[in-house]
Formats: sequence, C-alpha cells, structure tokens
Amino acid sequence: MPVYDYLANWKQQIDQSPNAIYLTLADALAFSIRKGDLQEGDKLLPQRTIAEYLGTNLTTVTRAFTEARRRGLIDATVGRGTFVRLGAGESHWRHTGPAVVDLTMNLPPIPQDPSLQRIIQNDIAAILKQQDLSSLMSYRVTGGTLEERQLGAKWIAPVLGSRRTDDILVAPGAQSALAAIVSSLTQPGDVIVTDRIAYPGVRTVAAQFGLILAGVDSDIEGMMPDQLDHVCAQYHPRLLYCIPTINNPTTATMSLQRRKDILAVAQRHHLHIVEDDPYSLLLDEPLPALAVLDHNRVSYIATLAKTLSPGLRTAYVALPNSDMTRRVTAAIRAIALTNAGLLSAMTARWMQTGQAETLLQAIKKELRLRQSVARKVLGPDHCANPCGPHVWLKLPEWWGSADFVAYARRRGLALVPSTVFTISGEPPQRARIALGSAPDAASLEESLNGVMSVLHHKRSPGFTDIV
Repeated sequence: MPVYDYLANWKQQIDQSPNAIYLTLADALAFSIRKGDLQEGDKLLPQRTIAEYLGTNLTTVTRAFTEARRRGLIDATVGRGTFVRLGAGESHWRHTGPAVVDLTMNLPPIPQDPSLQRIIQNDIAAILKQQDLSSLMSYRVTGGTLEERQLGAKWIAPVLGSRRTDDILVAPGAQSALAAIVSSLTQPGDVIVTDRIAYPGVRTVAAQFGLILAGVDSDIEGMMPDQLDHVCAQYHPRLLYCIPTINNPTTATMSLQRRKDILAVAQRHHLHIVEDDPYSLLLDEPLPALAVLDHNRVSYIATLAKTLSPGLRTAYVALPNSDMTRRVTAAIRAIALTNAGLLSAMTARWMQTGQAETLLQAIKKELRLRQSVARKVLGPDHCANPCGPHVWLKLPEWWGSADFVAYARRRGLALVPSTVFTISGEPPQRARIALGSAPDAASLEESLNGVMSVLHHKRSPGFTDIV
C-alpha cells in the first residue's frame, strides 16, 4: 500500500468524527491494523510528517501515539522510529477461536456440588407454579421491590453492616449501577481519579460520559494516599473510583488504616467515592467497607456476578442519602429501566431459602482450590489473593504484555494484557489470568502449565532487533 494511503483514511476519519482528534487518530490507527493496511513490523512515518499531512499539530499526534502505545498497538524507540507491534490490537488476544481454556473472563466457577443446573431447573419450576407468569414477564419496579431491597441489605450486611432499606437499590448489574452513579454526579469534562492500573469498566463509563480519568500509583495495599493527594491537588477531580478489596487486576487489598487514610484525603479534597466491591464476600472475614467508615461520602456497589453468577444480572447499591437514592434511581431507569422479572424472582428465592449462601460457600471453596493450583504451577512470585478469582501474572524482562498475550493466544491460551487496565503511564509487564472460567481444577492446571511454557519461551528476534 502506498505510504500515504492510510494517512488519507486517517484524515477522512478525523474530518468526520466529533471526538477528540487524538482519540480519533488512535482509533484510525487501530482500524488500519485490523484491515491489514498496516502490518506487524511496519514502520510509521515520523510524527511531524503525519501532523503536517493531517493538518494538525505535533502535540496531538504525539498524544495519539501515546494512546496507541498504551493500547499495545505500536512500539517506539528513540532514534529508530515507531513500529506496529507484534499482535497489535485487542482482536489478537480476545477469545475468537479454539483455546484450551478462555482465561480472560473473571467468572465465579460453576459449582458441581450442589449442581447449579439442577438447582435452576427446580427453582424455575417452583417459581412458575407459585407466581403469576404475566407479573414475571412484565416490567419491574426500578430499583427493586421492598422485599428485594430488604434481601439485598441482608446479603451485603457482613461487609456493610445495617443499612436503611430506603438507601438500598437493586440494579441490573454493577456496570449499569456504576454508570448511573457517575452520571448522577458529574458533567462532561469532569475528572475521575482511580488506580493507575484499574478495572476497564470505569474507562468505558468515562468515555461514554465525556469524563477524564487520572491515575494514582499503588503499592501492595492499593492506592497510595500521598499519591492520591498529589493527583487531587493537580486535577481537582469530582469523584474517586476504587476497588478496596482484591483489586481488579492487581489483587491488592487496602488495610483498615489505608482505608482511613484514603478517606482522609477524600475528605480534604471534597471527593465523593464510588466503592466497587465485587469480592469482599469471598473472604471469611472481610474488612469494613469504605461506606461503613464514611457513610455520607461513599456510594457502594456489590454485584452478584462475582459471588454467585453474572447470569443473575443483579447488583446491590447502598447510597449515602435519600437525594442520592432518588437521583441514582432515575439514572438506572434511564440507562437500563429495571431488572428482569424471572431472574429477580430466582435471586430472591435463593436469598430466602439459603440457596445463595450454599452456592457462595461452594464457590469460595472452589476458588481457594484453584488459587492453590495456580500457586503450585505458577509459583509464588505473582500477585494473587488466596480467596480471589484471578492472578496478576508477572512477566520476565523479555516479554512485553501485549506481545506475551498475543503469543499465548497463538498457543491456544486466552489471557488479558496489562494494556487493557492501564489508565496512564507505561503498562506493567503483567497479564491477568482469570481462574473461574475453566470447567474444573484439572483443566485449569493443564492450561496454567501451558502459560508457564509460554512464560519461559524467549521469542525469536523480530523487527525490534533490526537496526
């Protein structure tokens, strides 16, 4: 392809897009790679040349290349130029073909004892006998019925303590709850501060509502208070988003003192906190939530997707006051309207009969078994919580995250590169392994042995070694 043809496509996309030029340019670069207009190892034109052709400034192109590099699309070396990476683009690591096991999705393992399939069959049959079908298949009350909210308050009480039922909402999944809370408290252009290595769902919400993310460095206990203070002073954020317990993906858990220190910084900078807590109930003795330590500052989300099943499409939301409850209810109604009737009925039945607790205990037992398998196969040098659903795999110096995951995918193993989680700065030499989606511990062990094989492989010299 003639060297300027892809630039002509980029210019056309920039002219037609309402989005920021640097983001449009990064998207256009990704599209050129997916189409095959740019191949792995191709050298791009100098940034100044690209800027002149597109009629924009060098800073915009540099910012676009920084974004493209963060996505794992390109690799740049001073004095040599910018090249398309090996395995560039997310399509190279996502599960699109046969794999030994897809290790990308953070799912709770499906328990064999008790049999989840048999439980669902029996409970749906009982629900259809006891409840009116037209009610089950009709629209529900946004935010849940009084009974559903009471059951939700009881479910999260081990972490949150006693809360007024009026401050509890039932949402159709944590992502819709997060979107509802964020949209209720921000305007386009506002800043949300979060971990520098963070759950990708917050990036999706920020992009949808025109918000800016600012990343904060972490240590083994998670977000560092002094770094949060520095970022707040620099960017004046509107919200703080965090996962204090078994962070996704780093697995860090804040100590009680760290939680208090983070809250002190938030109070100093008048920050509202969105606390995402998918994993606390996987622990036998979870630490108190931020929402317990500062009731008036924190909106709390606890999904059933990680403790029971994502198929339930249910999250419980605890809000600090009646005004926030009203605003978030309206936002949920606008975004997702309501939960599904049949799923809500089954969730409520599980809560009432104790089946939910039985399943939770089975899932906890299975996850701990899988973590022990992972430690045996992978060794102790990686970040993991013995009760958690994933491992934050440390890579050797010869593997970049995007290249490692692309090579693993070619070997039939689907993992997630650190580029997906990186808000700012250089992506760490890490990859996330989800342990719950394997059908059983034996197949997980087989897959992890495959990961170890890839981990120790030193790839042959490629374009990065050409001078």
